Amino acid sequence: MASVRDVLDSLEARFPARLAEDWDINGLTVGSPDAHVSRVHLAVDPTLAVAREAVDAGAQLLVTHHPLMLRGVNTVAADTAKGAVVHTLVTGGVALANAHTNADHAAGGVADVLARAVGLNVTGPLVAHGDDSSLGTGRVGKLASGPTLREFAQSVASALPRTAQGVRVAGDLDATVRTVAVVGGAGDAFLDAARAAGVDAYVTADLRHHLALDARELAALGDGRPFLVDVSHFASEWAWLADTALYLTDQLGVETFVSTINTDPWTARIDAQEE
Repeated sequence: MASVRDVLDSLEARFPARLAEDWDINGLTVGSPDAHVSRVHLAVDPTLAVAREAVDAGAQLLVTHHPLMLRGVNTVAADTAKGAVVHTLVTGGVALANAHTNADHAAGGVADVLARAVGLNVTGPLVAHGDDSSLGTGRVGKLASGPTLREFAQSVASALPRTAQGVRVAGDLDATVRTVAVVGGAGDAFLDAARAAGVDAYVTADLRHHLALDARELAALGDGRPFLVDVSHFASEWAWLADTALYLTDQLGVETFVSTINTDPWTARIDAQEE
């Protein structure tokens, strides 16, 4: 039987900690590295509902993309949000580990899986990490065909989990899209990189008003590119779970289960009624 340490070693081999941002938290948060593992649960976020789901599923380890304690806390009392998760996992015999920005940057990580999900033939990272052309933030690639922006956005919506936000688009819906950049998670820090890459469209999440508006103003000075395709943060990273589950099963022979819980915080979108 595998141990928590074995799973951590396998995650390190695929998503090396050296690739993580300095501010990030990765690795084991709850549990013993020597605990035995036969079933691993995977989710984007370590929410209380996900923790309960992992316990109910009989998992001994929960692996998430996002860390539980990215921002420091001074208590894990059971009546706090973070503490409730910790107590649920401990009493249920479930350890907790995560791979965050190291998984974002690694070959075969979040960016590559997102690129594949939206139909890209990847040519390289959007922002390279050192001298290795297979590593870095985001991916750039080409579509096999040349859909319109409307068709491409519809294909993105079909490839990712449905959320209340849906898929927001900025640009000429009838324009042709052949080259695309993607960044899983919050990606408005890389709007300039997408523009410099000369892609037709940029797919990411959490695009804030002012940065997106400035990007569209700059695009208007040219041919309107890159068009923007803004998806849910959760949805942009969700495809990584199944890929990582298959990897862990192949490496260690453990059972894996991808959470069925949509951890996007928004639950509904209400539009004004037409008069």
